[in-house]
Amino acid sequence: MKSDSTALRQEVLAAIDEAAPDLWALALDIHAHPEVAFQEHRSAEVLCAALRRYGYAVERPTAGLETAFRAEARGARSGPTVALLAEYDALPELGHGCGHNLICTGALGAAVGLRRVLDRVPGRVVVLGTPAEEGGGGKIILLERGAFAGVDAALMFHPSNATLAVRASLASFRLKVRFLGRAAHAAATPHEGLNALDAMIQLFVAIGLLRQQLRDDARVHGIITYGGSAPNVIPDRTEALFSVRAMDRAYAEEVLRRVVDCARGAALATGTNLEHESVPAYEAIRPNQPLAQAFARHLESLGWPLDAQPERPRMGSTDMGNVSHAVPAIHPYVRIGPRELRGHSPEFREAAASEEGRRAMLAAAKALALTALDVLTDPAFLAEVRRDFTSAASGQHG
Repeated sequence: MKSDSTALRQEVLAAIDEAAPDLWALALDIHAHPEVAFQEHRSAEVLCAALRRYGYAVERPTAGLETAFRAEARGARSGPTVALLAEYDALPELGHGCGHNLICTGALGAAVGLRRVLDRVPGRVVVLGTPAEEGGGGKIILLERGAFAGVDAALMFHPSNATLAVRASLASFRLKVRFLGRAAHAAATPHEGLNALDAMIQLFVAIGLLRQQLRDDARVHGIITYGGSAPNVIPDRTEALFSVRAMDRAYAEEVLRRVVDCARGAALATGTNLEHESVPAYEAIRPNQPLAQAFARHLESLGWPLDAQPERPRMGSTDMGNVSHAVPAIHPYVRIGPRELRGHSPEFREAAASEEGRRAMLAAAKALALTALDVLTDPAFLAEVRRDFTSAASGQHG
């Protein structure tokens, strides 16, 4: 049995090696043609075309999202379902400064490797094209519309400045704020106006002061999306968009309440009216420990060592967090550059098209494929994955 398993693994790795030039060409092509949230038509199409070439049945669009897709290949008999998640949206103006061109081709590479052996293993492999991770929450929409029904494990990787099998993420809320005042001539009759921009500035000042009373893991950041029409007119309307985050949803909700209180105070101080709307964005990720350990073990077997966990980790948010609360899931990180490399930067964008980025994408594809193979072929391992998910959901461990 062990020799059979070893042979399957070798074939999976060989298939990914054979496809490596195609995978890298596709990663560079998507990198050169960045598309923002829900506009990833070209990226989705080239990925779907590649999946068809490698023997997957493709459905696009799926779940009512034009730039989402579902590709599927079935094994020799019924069994578990593994989903490989592909992100391919870019950042406005910055392009692929988060390396999603590597995420999608890593998922594709894993799918290629698994397709080589699927006629000898049970179950099925699904590749889900998940648009709009950067603020649009594509996975949440897919989750709500049933795209993850029947999935036993959801796997993806993310490029980073360190290789980590597990890293926490922040729960987040999106907050829209609008102040409504009264317009007036800013020079002739300013006393007749109610300045909505003053209210907005007061809000930003209040948030700056609030930060010193928040836990270290809390984050509040925002932009003014409308500040007025002309400098000689007292603004009668201003609008802003904020992200409110923390390690757990309960504390993120508390921080959100305090930010809204700051907005109420700003409205009271300026005589303006406040309108606000908040929606939950992303859940904090709940990584499945057996899946994460398997990924780490396979990555290290490929000669790609893990890095030490940083003393003060830098965390963002991801809609993979929502997925991880619904099905067993992992979202490991693989290094594509030096430790000083920072996400959402021009330097990270360049790293996502570098030689180190290429090697990381292929290593991640192989580790994902081997982890998926464990789920498909090892019932004891799948039982362990399910136990961990159930105990985490019930709060028995972190």
